[in-house]
Amino acid sequence: MSKLPADFYIQEDVVSVAKQLLGKKLFTNINGELTGGIITETEAYDGVIDKACHAYGGRNTSRTATMYSAGGVTYVYLCYGIHHLLNVVSGKAGNPQAVLIRAIEPTDGLELMLRRRKMQKLEPRITAGPGALSQALGIDKQLNAKDLSADEIWIENGNPCTDEQIVATTRIGLAYAQEHALWPFRFYIKGNRFVSKPNNG
Repeated sequence: MSKLPADFYIQEDVVSVAKQLLGKKLFTNINGELTGGIITETEAYDGVIDKACHAYGGRNTSRTATMYSAGGVTYVYLCYGIHHLLNVVSGKAGNPQAVLIRAIEPTDGLELMLRRRKMQKLEPRITAGPGALSQALGIDKQLNAKDLSADEIWIENGNPCTDEQIVATTRIGLAYAQEHALWPFRFYIKGNRFVSKPNNG
C-alpha cells in the first residue's frame, strides 16, 4: 500500500477529511517495531470557529502551535495528565484544524500491542478510544509535530468507506464546548467492533 500524498492533508474541509480517514491504515514504527491498523473512528475539530478546538478564537500557544502548521503533521497532546491523544493536522498553514483518531481495528503487531496494553487476549478495548490506541501504538509526545510521511508514523491508503458505512454523531466529553458539543463531528464505521462507546449504529 502507499502512504497518503501530502495534498490529502491540506484539504480545507476538516469534516470531509475526518470521513475520508475512515478505512485508511495508521502505522507506527518505533525502535524497529511495527504496529498498526484500520482507522475506524475519528472526530473533526474545526479550528478557530470551534469551541471544542484547542485553537478556538485563534488561541496559539506552545501546545497548539503544531495545529497552525500545514496539514500532514501529527498533533499529540496529553489529556488529563494520563492519555496521549493523536490528531492529524489538516488544512493550509495558519488554519488550525485537526482530526482526532479515536479508534483503529488492529492488524499489525498484535503481540506488541497486547504487551503495551497489558492485555492477555485481543478485545475491542485494545484500540477503541483515543488513549487506548495511542498506548497500543506506542504514541507519546515524542511523536508530536511529526510529518505523516515519516518512517515513525504514517497513514496509508485503505478501503474507502461509503456514506452508507459511516455513522455521524456528536463528539464525546465536550460539555464545555456548549452548543458546539452538539455538532455531528464524530464519525465511525458502522458495525465495527473496534469503536469507542457509545456506539450507536
